[in-house]
Amino acid sequence: MRQEIEEIPLAIRRLLDDGRETFAKAGVALREKNPSTIVTIARGSSDHASSFLKYAIELLAGVPVASVGPSIVSIYGRELKLSHAAAICISQSGKSPDIVAMAQSARKNSALTFALTNTPDSPLAAASDLTIALRSGEEKSVAATKTFIASIVAGLAVVGNWLEDKALLAALESSPQLFEQAIACDWSPLMGALDKHQSLYVLGRGPGFAIACEAALKFKETCGIHAEAYSSAEVVHGPARIVENHFPVLALAARDAAESSIAEIAERLAGQGARVFITSVNAQKAERLPFAASGHPITDALALGVTFYGLVEALSRRRGFDPDRPPHLNKITQTV
Repeated sequence: MRQEIEEIPLAIRRLLDDGRETFAKAGVALREKNPSTIVTIARGSSDHASSFLKYAIELLAGVPVASVGPSIVSIYGRELKLSHAAAICISQSGKSPDIVAMAQSARKNSALTFALTNTPDSPLAAASDLTIALRSGEEKSVAATKTFIASIVAGLAVVGNWLEDKALLAALESSPQLFEQAIACDWSPLMGALDKHQSLYVLGRGPGFAIACEAALKFKETCGIHAEAYSSAEVVHGPARIVENHFPVLALAARDAAESSIAEIAERLAGQGARVFITSVNAQKAERLPFAASGHPITDALALGVTFYGLVEALSRRRGFDPDRPPHLNKITQTV
């Protein structure tokens, strides 16, 4: 897992360099389709990547994005009306029957369908109109890292070409250097704060909430810790009740319009007695964690995920686990 985290900058450089023609083709297809809605089809970490793209697309394009349940087709046998939609399907292996079935259904029902996969000869690729190869190389650890980041970068590159968004495309072009800086950020103080705890909250908003969801999954997957992800706006609607007595909280704030609101909630929870760590300088009671700033609100949030991966891999080993082989889990999960 550590090796694959360190491969992220090089993998993203390869993806951006070798995928230019495909990204441009996908952008043209989206402009021609002019979708009124975009749906995403994914599970696990890939679904969190989809959530990140949801926020990016809604913020940059103003087009609503919804995650559709693959079981709608695979279990319930219901087709969806998608003639004015595009569908983004994300799967590292491209082999899960329910994801493939939903992609086939979306294409049959006239959606412009994209497969983002690390296996370009997979059934998912065959079921889609266009395949975006992630070009990440083999990922051996059960916990996805470089393929998660690559899925988002590939999706953002398609969006940037679709919208002809020069600022986003420039930010992506410099992202390999950004991710090198993110890997070097030291979040080790958080490890000590978690030593005597089996539960924590991870907070975020917008694209950062997608990273919070991915972080919560990785805490469970690699460390056996019960982590819950919340929007910082939602956590005060009930979950804040149990936040006291050094309860650990990780607040993932990017340099975007939500940063001040996340900092405000982090301060409130710290005032309740929580041990709060935040990736922002806009806090006094919460403990500040270093971050790699990109100058673009979308890629800034993504860099937090890269730093987090280094933290959770080290935490897993600190707790005596093998982060590459978590119990009860397999690298490729096939569901119906």
